[in-house]
Amino acid sequence: MTGQDGRGSAVAGRLRCARARVLPALLGALALTAGASALGRNLNASQLPPAGAPGAPVVAQAPALGGPVVTAVAAGDIACDPAAPDFHGGQGSATVCHQAATAEMIAALHPDAVLALGDNQYEDGALAKFMASYDATWGRFRAITRPIVGNHEYLTPDAAGYFAYFGAAAGDPDKGYYSYDLGAWHVVALNSECSHVGGCGRGSPQERWLRADLAAHPSRCTLAYWHEPRYASGPEWDNANTTALWQALYDNGAELVLSGHAHDYERFAPQDAHWNLDPARGVVQLVVGTGGANHTPIGYVRPNSLVHDDVAFGVLLLTLEPDGYTWRFVPEPGQTFTDGGSARCH
Repeated sequence: MTGQDGRGSAVAGRLRCARARVLPALLGALALTAGASALGRNLNASQLPPAGAPGAPVVAQAPALGGPVVTAVAAGDIACDPAAPDFHGGQGSATVCHQAATAEMIAALHPDAVLALGDNQYEDGALAKFMASYDATWGRFRAITRPIVGNHEYLTPDAAGYFAYFGAAAGDPDKGYYSYDLGAWHVVALNSECSHVGGCGRGSPQERWLRADLAAHPSRCTLAYWHEPRYASGPEWDNANTTALWQALYDNGAELVLSGHAHDYERFAPQDAHWNLDPARGVVQLVVGTGGANHTPIGYVRPNSLVHDDVAFGVLLLTLEPDGYTWRFVPEPGQTFTDGGSARCH
């Protein structure tokens, strides 16, 4: 099912030129980069070059935080375990381990920021696995990546490999949530692995922090993202534990929530925190668990789901303007599914 295409507002000449380069690049076949060989088991944080240091896998500058129009690329559920049978040195197979292909797409899109939506590395968050798989592909954009942690990262105790790999960009390791400004937008990165941070319910440390953060940053346009979606189709992907976080965003006029966890793409109509359609004040959710690891079938479709696909790998391209946004799901070459549109901020 394909959504209605929307018209984005005219943006700066730099972005127009970049988009003109992107389309032919994506229509061509993308060469998969070879994965790095598995690193030794004794790898630790002291062996990891910091972002920006000589030898670090960085090809871009930090986001232009003050610009009037910025672009961000987002996806989760990204890099296969280097021990997976279909890893094939990072090349993957026809249906799984496409992290190298989606990384090439990011390079073609030239975003200002990359939002890694959790389960960035499988099957757990060991630092050696990050270096052998994620770092060899999406690691090229580590300097501009603003990540969130997923349930698979916590299969390594305290998600230690994740926090070692991303460093300060991942926030306080005891919290895993933080906020920043991107262009004219206020952006909140939250931790949906609630049991590891004192819960996500009303009155929890994270919920109180979120409400205080939103009150301190009364931006017209607000974006939030976390790993396990509040809303998702299928039997088990939606996470009611994040209801209080959604309520805080709804109360403060947020526009958009991004999530992964469900290995598919799905867009929901604007909703409140309890499955109720609210075109005037509701928050739109986009599930983008399409970063390359594998797909899972959607199954039955939830209320207010407008667009859904469980076949194409790809990334979400967001253009964030001072009073609105444009989105487009960009599939990897060979896939035809897409979704796009635009909306104004509340």
